[in-house]
Amino acid sequence: MGQSEKDMESGKKKKHVLKWVIRILAGLLGLVILAAAGYAAYLLIAYHRIEDHRALDVKRGGTIIARVSAGDAYPYRIVSYNIGFGAYEADYGFFMDGGTESWAWSEERLDRNLKKISALLKEQAADFYILQEVDYDSTRTYHVDERAYMADTLSSYCYDEAQNFDSPFLFYPFHQPHGNARSCLMTFSAYHTESAERISLPVEDSLMKLLDLDRCYSISRIPVRNGGELVLYNFHLSAYTSDGTIATEQLKMLLRDMQAEYEKGNYCIAGGDFNKDLSSDAEKYFHTKAGDQSWAKPLPEDLFDGYDVSLVFPYDALKPVPSCRNADGPYNPDQFVLTVDGFMVTANVEVEKSMVIDTGFAYSDHNPVSMDFILKTE
Repeated sequence: MGQSEKDMESGKKKKHVLKWVIRILAGLLGLVILAAAGYAAYLLIAYHRIEDHRALDVKRGGTIIARVSAGDAYPYRIVSYNIGFGAYEADYGFFMDGGTESWAWSEERLDRNLKKISALLKEQAADFYILQEVDYDSTRTYHVDERAYMADTLSSYCYDEAQNFDSPFLFYPFHQPHGNARSCLMTFSAYHTESAERISLPVEDSLMKLLDLDRCYSISRIPVRNGGELVLYNFHLSAYTSDGTIATEQLKMLLRDMQAEYEKGNYCIAGGDFNKDLSSDAEKYFHTKAGDQSWAKPLPEDLFDGYDVSLVFPYDALKPVPSCRNADGPYNPDQFVLTVDGFMVTANVEVEKSMVIDTGFAYSDHNPVSMDFILKTE
């Protein structure tokens, strides 16, 4: 065989090998596309909303005080705390906020942090607690039942829990997939809680809903000695949305509910994580720079028009402390901070003071907020 024939034969072999390489690569690409399509289908099929208007079990402690009273000189205290599923220590950044982490650092650190959160709550000696982002059976928190830490710490209280997260397996970030997540709101009362209910909030119709919680609020009904009920609302409004308007729609629904209860003669307090800038100007109050962080928009100026409900912005002018940091990395002095946690009250609830409890974001990307109040007599 001449040299030219050998070259032709070698060229044919190379083309044959190249064809096989292309076929293999095309096959692998097809498998990747098929797997991605199958995973997308799984997310869409697995997506569901938790039942609306669900009655919640009220668990009662052993030393519950019978009833609250209107007109007492002694103020009651309520504390709201988004515990960040026990993972957001000061050196933690969450992947959905621009950080790198998707799980708590370790099960040992998670346990230690939850114990510190529990101790902090107990120190407040509050009459009522409303907690958000309490995980159980979640990949990101090693399937630890965080509800047990809170319930054991406040064992003498009545409490109820409303699930607001039951996500399918999220295979992202690839180095440490977020996995399945189950989380809830917990409401504790040192006084007798008659009943509790979970109410679904509207969420976006777009694919953004796959990244959001199953937003809801819980209602806990506490009889008042003088008549009527103290109605506590616990909520965690939407953050990961396309334009932020859905959180406003959620607030409007909550306000309509509070107004209806007020008109029945009941006392209403709503608290939790608004995911809104309650100051309307965080840069002014906390000398912080928002940069391109636009997830927490101010409340609409006319939001409370027509309602006998007002916003309670927890703030101490002598020692201004924000309630939330942007979790795009470990906490640092230049990080964007603001207040997104607070309360709303009906006109028959008198607020004596409300403040942010400064933890330096040691246990969560939120600081707890407290409010002292009395129930007015008509």
